[in-house]
Amino acid sequence: MTTTLKYKYQLYRHLQASIPQIYAEAKKAADEIGIPPNLRGKFGLTGAISGCPAPLRRDIAEATEKGGKEVIPLAKLVDELREIVKDVYGDEWEPVPTSTCEAALWLCFDTLMTPPNLGRGDNYRARYICPYEKHMHHQAAYGRPFPPKYKDIYADRGTTAGELGFYGKRQNNLDTVIVPLVGAQYPVHGIKAHPVPLLTEVDPEASIEQMALAAEVHAPFLTGFASLGYDTPGYGYGVKDEDGAPLLMKRIGELAREYNVPYLIDNAWGIPFIGTDPRKVNADLITYAMDKASGAATSGLVIGREDVMTPIRRAMGMHGDRWGTTASYGKAAYVTFDPGKEALLSQVQTLRVLRDKPEILTKPVDDLERIVNDEFDKIHPNIKKGLKISKSYNSQAVEVNYEGTWKEGGLGLPIFAIEDMYAGSNILQSGLAQMGVIPTIAYDANVYISPGLGTTDEDGQIIEENMRFAVRALVRLMEITARYAGMIG
Repeated sequence: MTTTLKYKYQLYRHLQASIPQIYAEAKKAADEIGIPPNLRGKFGLTGAISGCPAPLRRDIAEATEKGGKEVIPLAKLVDELREIVKDVYGDEWEPVPTSTCEAALWLCFDTLMTPPNLGRGDNYRARYICPYEKHMHHQAAYGRPFPPKYKDIYADRGTTAGELGFYGKRQNNLDTVIVPLVGAQYPVHGIKAHPVPLLTEVDPEASIEQMALAAEVHAPFLTGFASLGYDTPGYGYGVKDEDGAPLLMKRIGELAREYNVPYLIDNAWGIPFIGTDPRKVNADLITYAMDKASGAATSGLVIGREDVMTPIRRAMGMHGDRWGTTASYGKAAYVTFDPGKEALLSQVQTLRVLRDKPEILTKPVDDLERIVNDEFDKIHPNIKKGLKISKSYNSQAVEVNYEGTWKEGGLGLPIFAIEDMYAGSNILQSGLAQMGVIPTIAYDANVYISPGLGTTDEDGQIIEENMRFAVRALVRLMEITARYAGMIG
């Protein structure tokens, strides 16, 4: 194990060569921690990945089973969703359920930001503006990237699907204007080296000035704004107003109103009602993966202002038939995004609980925060001094950000790009798998930990022993990785 590493490329080359030894130490650490053999591979640091959804909470499973045995028109279930959303946000807000959050994004972009196809002559080009933030292959991928230096920003994130991968999401004559955030850094890191957005120092007021300049330049083509909906420092939204709303989101919403275009928030790993409030941040639409933090069956949801939701409901075939009914399930362009009866039943129950008993989802986050702080209090001091730990009810998660380990010069705790996740070279993810722990998002110096995957009981409450095993494994893996990086002895 060398400690003479000087440059980043040397660090990541050394880590790549050391992966077998790191994995061996990780497996040994799992035994030392005492992770039970029957638990390994069946629990993890998140319940919020679509590829491995968490088990349904008891009340959601029971409501889904009960409704599944009854004859219920889908329009009735959608109207129940509408009533719950209006109870919380007001009569001018509407929901539209979809099969996934990505389907919800596609639906919103194509309905509200892509040029129309009808009429003679060529289509005009349109552009929407996105801040340069994390997860750009979702909210920023529906147009051709502008300026051209970003044209390969998602190159290695969907190549297995060929032309039907992330590049294939681009819609007709639509461009994405990407604006770097003031105070952010975009250094290159990772074994599969790519730029990583480091966002804890984002200045929202200065950043919105840059977005306003971009809007002025692209005004003749401007059809919308889009951003993430996460509310933590690691995602660039740590600065809040007096109401607790992320200031950068609020300012983007104000800018969108100046240009009379919609502001779309991708809040896939978010929760309605107790999370980011679209009213407080001036959003027109907000989308969710309801199988992630919310705990419903696999499905998506759009909540938005009724003026922009009307064409979205029409696109989904939900907006009434030719005889004037207020709700229907007819044929339309995006009827293929219908989530189905069982998913709708689970969404109805989920939103009821979020409206009536939000503590069922907030208490596990409070318990998780305590556990994370306990376990990370024991991590090596060289790592601990560079950590920023924060809680998010929006994502039902605790964020562990380690950008600060690089602030004093020299090499810090290795940072992996999202490309490392797709390549299988993110040691903070692949190493956990060696320990029998299903990993979570752990790239761009940012780790999201949430309950639900073998770490909660049937009522959604923390199983403390299991949760501690998972967090303790992450702490040990970070220390192992730091040793091979020469950061600690």
